[in-house]
Amino acid sequence: MALAEWPIEERPREKLLSFGAASLSDAELLAIFLRTGTRMKPVMALARDLLNEFHGVRGLLEADKQTLIGAYGIGEAKFAQLHAALELTERYLQAGFERGDAITDPGTTRRFLKSKLRGYAREVFACLYMDNQHRLIKYEELFFGTIDGASVHPREVVKHALKHNAAAVIFAHNHPSGVAEPSQADQRITDRLKSALLLVDVRVLDHMIVGDREVLSFAEKGLL
Repeated sequence: MALAEWPIEERPREKLLSFGAASLSDAELLAIFLRTGTRMKPVMALARDLLNEFHGVRGLLEADKQTLIGAYGIGEAKFAQLHAALELTERYLQAGFERGDAITDPGTTRRFLKSKLRGYAREVFACLYMDNQHRLIKYEELFFGTIDGASVHPREVVKHALKHNAAAVIFAHNHPSGVAEPSQADQRITDRLKSALLLVDVRVLDHMIVGDREVLSFAEKGLL
């Protein structure tokens, strides 16, 4: 059945307008972006096939240009549209974290850190440096590791916090496995960093672990 023949309340665009984007499946959202299918395949079938081919939204968005353009139903025009949309999203998230903005919304912080760290295939440790009113001074990626860990050096973290004249920090790192659960090593390094920064009067506000579907907060879990 062609999309135009579906009941109005089941069409992706109408469903979004009535119930919001969160009510749509990945395939429905992709179908809205694609707008049309091909002569041989309706847009919803095309969207489902693309998600299956690339193993979900993440695989589709992270595919290189040659691979994506070579997929059935995607050409240079749709590739350009997709990456323009991704860049707009990145700039939107970045706009909430310009220097001088106070970090007060955990949801915005999670989305920002997801956009920065989720795409890495190796573990990356980053810091958000803030002044005494929790206004952002700088976001900085400090340590780069392997698929299952990164060596974090408290001395370097202290040095950078002092360089940026930070009064508080939020730590963040990704888990390439996609599971945002803290390991014993994560807890140990958090405790070491907190103790080291306490000596120079820099407060640790949180340590966030970025997974595929969630960002875990040490502060919310009572682990700080």
